[in-house]
Amino acid sequence: MTLDRERDDLLGTLAEHRFFLRRTADGLTDEQARLRTGASELTVGGTIKHCVAQERIWTDFLVRGAAAHDLPDGAFEAQFVLGPDETLAGVLAELDEVAAATEELVRSLDDLDTDIALPTAPWFPPGARWSRRKVLVHLLAEIAQHSGHADVVREGIDGAKTMG
Repeated sequence: MTLDRERDDLLGTLAEHRFFLRRTADGLTDEQARLRTGASELTVGGTIKHCVAQERIWTDFLVRGAAAHDLPDGAFEAQFVLGPDETLAGVLAELDEVAAATEELVRSLDDLDTDIALPTAPWFPPGARWSRRKVLVHLLAEIAQHSGHADVVREGIDGAKTMG
C-alpha cells in the first residue's frame, strides 16, 4: 500500500465516523444537546466536545509528543460538558475545524512509521511508544466509540438513531 492510499484510507474512515458523530446531533437544540438520558454524565454535546478535544490533543501529540497531553487540572473532565456559554453549533464548527487541521497535518507527514514516546500515565506501559499510524488508529477508535455513546444518548432523547 502506498503512503497516499494509507493516508486516504485513514482520513476517509475518520471522516465517516465524524459524520456519524455529527449526525447524532441533527435537529437537537442546545438544551437537548446537554441532556443526560441515562445513569452516566454523557450528553450528545459533551461527547462531541470531548471528541474535538481528543482529536486536537492526539494530532498535537503527532507534532509535540507527550507534552500535548499536559492538561491543567479539571481540563479532561471539562471536555465532556457543553457549558452554558457554549452551543451545539459552536462545537460542531470546532469539529469541522479540527477535521480540516487533521487532514492538513496527516497529508504533510512524510511517513506514518515514526514512533513517538507516550506520556507517563497509568494506562500506558512505561516507556511505550506509538507509531504515527497507531496514533491515528487510536483516534479513529476514540471517535467511533464515542459516536456510539452519543447515539445511545440521542436515542434516549427522542428515539432517533444515527443508523436507523
